[in-house]
Amino acid sequence: MTKIPQANPLAENMELISEISDSINRVVSTGHYIQGSEVESFEREFSDYIGTAFAIGVASGTDAIKLGLCALGVASGDEVITVSHTAVATVAAIEQCGATPVLVDIDPSTFTMDVGKMQRSITAKTRAIIPVHLYGHPADIDLILQVANQYGIDVLEDCAQAHGASCKGKRVGGWGRLAGFSFYPTKNLGAIGDGGMIVTNDPDLAGKIRLLREYGWNNRRVSEISGFNSRLDELQAAILRVKLKHLDKQNELRRSFANVYTHSLSDCVGTPIEKPDAFHVYHLYVIRSLWRDQLRAFLAESEIGTGIHYPFPVHRQPAYAGLGMNNSLRLTEQAANEILSLPLYPQMTLEQVEHVAGKIREYFHKHALRSSKP
Repeated sequence: MTKIPQANPLAENMELISEISDSINRVVSTGHYIQGSEVESFEREFSDYIGTAFAIGVASGTDAIKLGLCALGVASGDEVITVSHTAVATVAAIEQCGATPVLVDIDPSTFTMDVGKMQRSITAKTRAIIPVHLYGHPADIDLILQVANQYGIDVLEDCAQAHGASCKGKRVGGWGRLAGFSFYPTKNLGAIGDGGMIVTNDPDLAGKIRLLREYGWNNRRVSEISGFNSRLDELQAAILRVKLKHLDKQNELRRSFANVYTHSLSDCVGTPIEKPDAFHVYHLYVIRSLWRDQLRAFLAESEIGTGIHYPFPVHRQPAYAGLGMNNSLRLTEQAANEILSLPLYPQMTLEQVEHVAGKIREYFHKHALRSSKP
């Protein structure tokens, strides 16, 4: 393990180990491990946090998107617009509904959906739009909704990396008809395992998703519709309830460390921005450099971990070859060659952040490179 890993969920879990252990013991002692009071309580607390009327726990972030699309009626023959610069899960969920993903390019300043290119991709087959709030920065959700409403198209927000982020003072997840969250262990709100959540203000959609997540069962365990097995278990819900109480404080730590990086590095690499109406929660701190691979190797020699999110756009991966061919994805492909995720997690120390920044500056001084901004 590197001395300073890029992400460190173990450090968070150990920091909260007493509270987490109490929550696990509480669940074990009940003898009820699936779809119980912990899930119900977490759903209520999470919907209150996001500001929506309903929250429905599911097995993963991928399932959150899939079930959300199914609840909207997305099916074979439909098109769903999203980006190629995202985790494969976004596109995989669209295909699992039988729909066709339509991939559009990004705004290079935020790495999120280019709204103009989104609008030009709308056709008579477009059934939904999935903006991805990537790296913790909101997509231009207000404008996306304005365009979508003009065409009568549903918006499902992918909030897998944006727990607590907001736009114009309103948390992401509360803008579209539906939103999906992931609780993968490295997320700002991460389980010790997997899990996901769908949020909505629509009671009919909430009811349909509750059926879809468990075989279409009603209260008598009779399948009213064809459904899935996608349940958030009691243990994960109990752990996430503990962590939700600390989320805002941990997001503020991420923001403070991000500010240190930006102040130190903005003259030598491309650093993240925060748009005026946005609240960035820095799930990832992503820089851009023309010397990305060389810089990454240099940091590895100093036992500093980094990541690339994502090295291959979805349309450049074998399983999805051919997607996005009708649109230019030049900025997406350029970003994939230049991005680098630096270490950032709430349990870092200021000294560690400054050490990472110092090593990056050392690299550019050593190679007499004034700047490597794209």
